[in-house]
Amino acid sequence: MLDNILLGLEAALSFEALVYCFLAVTLGTFIGVMPGIGALATISLLLPITYYMDPTISIIMIAGIYYGSAYGGSTASILLNVPGQASAAVVCLDGYPMAKQGRAGVALFACAVGSFVGAMIGVAILILFSPFIAELGLSFGPAEFFSLILLGLVAASCVASGSALKSLAMVVAGLLIGTVGTDINSGTPRFHFGILELRDGIGLVAVAMGLFGVTEVIRSINNVPASTRHSDVTLRSMLPTREDVKRSIMPTLRGAGLGSFFGALPGSGMDIASFTSYAVEKRVAKDPSRFGKGAIEGVIAPETANNAAGQTAFIPALTLGIPANAVMALILGGLIIHGITPGPELITKEPQLFWGLIVSFVVGNIMLLILNLPLISIWVRMLLIPYNILYPIIVIVMCFGVFSVNNNIFDVFLTAIFGVIGYGMFLLRFEPAPLLLGLVLGPMLEERMVRALVISGGDATVFFTRPLSGVLLVCTALLLAWIVWDSMRSKPGEMQGLAG
Repeated sequence: MLDNILLGLEAALSFEALVYCFLAVTLGTFIGVMPGIGALATISLLLPITYYMDPTISIIMIAGIYYGSAYGGSTASILLNVPGQASAAVVCLDGYPMAKQGRAGVALFACAVGSFVGAMIGVAILILFSPFIAELGLSFGPAEFFSLILLGLVAASCVASGSALKSLAMVVAGLLIGTVGTDINSGTPRFHFGILELRDGIGLVAVAMGLFGVTEVIRSINNVPASTRHSDVTLRSMLPTREDVKRSIMPTLRGAGLGSFFGALPGSGMDIASFTSYAVEKRVAKDPSRFGKGAIEGVIAPETANNAAGQTAFIPALTLGIPANAVMALILGGLIIHGITPGPELITKEPQLFWGLIVSFVVGNIMLLILNLPLISIWVRMLLIPYNILYPIIVIVMCFGVFSVNNNIFDVFLTAIFGVIGYGMFLLRFEPAPLLLGLVLGPMLEERMVRALVISGGDATVFFTRPLSGVLLVCTALLLAWIVWDSMRSKPGEMQGLAG
């Protein structure tokens, strides 16, 4: 372990790595502060740049944007009652009332400290358990990986917010989109409908930019939040009272534990972790009526859970190749672009990348703690940029970014098409994140299935006769049955609506 950490220090403390880590966490914080942009669209936008970078540096940069955005997301929630990202929405419940009471500085300080503590606990769990999970994963064959990926896709539907049945439909849609292009096994073009550009498949960057970036711009055209100035936030106003500290200790620890658990679950992540942590704190509180009126526990607990989940989400992604959320799917896509296969062998084949990334988490979170305390006044001013200036710039940059991937204007049109599709999904309350997971995991699922069938001589029972694979498939079947039963019980008309 010590040798591995020293190897990670060598990679993460290089001048280039430190510069890109600092730029990434700063950009991530900015993206988190700006309502509606989000880490997913930003990483999609910057993914083409990583093609020309060292793999370790590129992943450190992408990851820095990811967990940096978790820090900044709560700032807009507290100051404007507008969450910078979905996982920060619950912070609005008590953060904004604290701001109206003149305690915005205390709420922002609690978020910064809670974010740092949660991230550090998540990193510790990542260091301790990742090698063990990777070693366990080495015993997996193609059949086990197929069953595990299938279980992860179904689990993503179960824990996603909103309708589980609609989330499952989005997973299937992503799997279908992933079949477009040349078959990786036979080399036969399929589902290209005579369009030459589709023979290479539908690009992940175009889909992600369209579903999240363009869709958010369309949504915001007639829904621009009113801005509120809070320029009086100073360092002195951030210091909490002794009572605040006393009330924050146990919620911070509980939030870190819950966040670490939910972050490691495929399909779960920061959103589920933050909302669950808030619900737990409200349930265990002696006076639940304080919540929603400026309780500091309602700010620090979900924020701690949010950042702990952001770190442990890398456990299934790096060690098993199963992304816990849509951003992890993009990070895995970035690894695959560089010819690196995520999974159990990543730690042994690419130790410098793996441990360099882990150490960079510690470095990046220290940078974030230093940045977020004195520079809050700057982030507040950023919130005052007019949306009619901000969003056109975002659209132009997105077009340049997606075009630079293949130097193909067709990808720009695909981005626009998926932007319209994403807005339609928003109106119908279909979540785009499960679709992205299905798109990333679909080719992996197909590859493992074909490989298992080739090894078994075409015997499909191999997925059930191998004990671990069979257990995973049984769990998948039970989850599917629960989804259908719960949808029919709670919303009898939902299945008919989907069928129509």
